[in-house]
Amino acid sequence: MTDLLEKTVAPARPVVAGEVSFPVPAVDIAAERIAKSFGETRIFSDVSFRLARGEAVALVGANGTGKSTLLRCLMGLIPVSDGKVVLLGQDTSGLHGKAMRSLRARIGLVSQKHNLVPRLNVLSNVCHGLLGRNPGVRHWSHVFAPAASRDAAMRALEKVGLSDFAMRRADRLSGGQSQRVAIARAIVGNPEVLVADEPCASLDPAAGEDVMELFFKLARDEGVTVVFTSHNIEHALHYGDRVLGLAEGSIMLDATAASLSASDLRGLYD
Repeated sequence: MTDLLEKTVAPARPVVAGEVSFPVPAVDIAAERIAKSFGETRIFSDVSFRLARGEAVALVGANGTGKSTLLRCLMGLIPVSDGKVVLLGQDTSGLHGKAMRSLRARIGLVSQKHNLVPRLNVLSNVCHGLLGRNPGVRHWSHVFAPAASRDAAMRALEKVGLSDFAMRRADRLSGGQSQRVAIARAIVGNPEVLVADEPCASLDPAAGEDVMELFFKLARDEGVTVVFTSHNIEHALHYGDRVLGLAEGSIMLDATAASLSASDLRGLYD
């Protein structure tokens, strides 16, 4: 594990007087010495990092290291046990109710389970992505949704290549199509941050590659910040600008993807 630590990204060097300075990207997610425990069971502790706007970050590690739990903490879905998460400029520990829902509405989530409503059509499922900003029954079905919301849902479906499937029931889709609909649902509200938890784990390799290519093309086109988990080492290196490695309850690796090889990441699974 010591070899991994040697690749840790160094902190930014302060600008010396007289030097040419460059704009510093805004920080969309900051974890400041956060810890999470469930009862007496510690999941991770003393975790710190910052994710700059427009950055794509792969979170890797063996099963059971707490990657999904860390994502949920970053999104404010569960509270941290210690430390602080600042999401889009707001300390999530001080947010509750409407304020927290408003912040989460600025985040898009894609998980390995598509979580579509099987009996509803594709367009209605995509409209569900607007429920965070517009709670209530109107966005449960495209029939009741405002015209602007239906138009936004159709544009999202066009981006994932499924506009012709808008009226098809979700339970008639293939796995790859279902995940594309889930991506459309995640981007319909123009999120500032996209979170993907093993987005292609339930797909066959070919469909998984298609989904990853699509997901990151959309992310790059929109300039959003992305944090994703993956057990696929090649995906982490290919799609991530930066890689965070979680092991033994701590961040054991924080390095640019370009500086790493597959063998570097395999050490996290030992």
